[in-house]
Amino acid sequence: MSRVANNPVELPKGVEVSLVGSEISVKGAKGTLAMSVNSNVEIKQGDNVLTFAAVSQDTFARAMSGTTRALVSNMVTGVSQGFEKKLDLVGVGYRAQVQGAKINLTLGFSHPVVYALPEGVTAETPSQTEILLKSADKQKLGQAAAEIRAFRPPEPYKGKGVRISGEYVRRKEAKKK
Repeated sequence: MSRVANNPVELPKGVEVSLVGSEISVKGAKGTLAMSVNSNVEIKQGDNVLTFAAVSQDTFARAMSGTTRALVSNMVTGVSQGFEKKLDLVGVGYRAQVQGAKINLTLGFSHPVVYALPEGVTAETPSQTEILLKSADKQKLGQAAAEIRAFRPPEPYKGKGVRISGEYVRRKEAKKK
């Protein structure tokens, strides 16, 4: 059984939390995030601490209390520090350029791929083969990184493609004659 919900979420300075009915809203320096809370979870706000408890002791309520705690913790981290993901483009001629809220990708196709960033996600390119995505919302950030990676996932023979930084690509040996 998970004990994630037993750990309280500490609120850093500059982060405000408001609980209205089944909605929780977290406001900080990097923006505001909100989500609806399941009716099986009870959230109590103390001085700079949020505690989570299951309303009943059934399995679903306990699971939702841990899930809610993790999501709220990610929201607090997002509005205070923010999240970032780095993508690496591996391959000859693979390049990326940020143009406003769009990323122009050259990935070996006959045409350039233009990806429109979702609202709340920003991108920058420190070099032509690196993309740095930043956001306060961890879910949107991961989804944007996965969609960019899906244009050209890393292939196992030469390792070419778009990979998330630190991702291990298992290489295969070429066919023998």
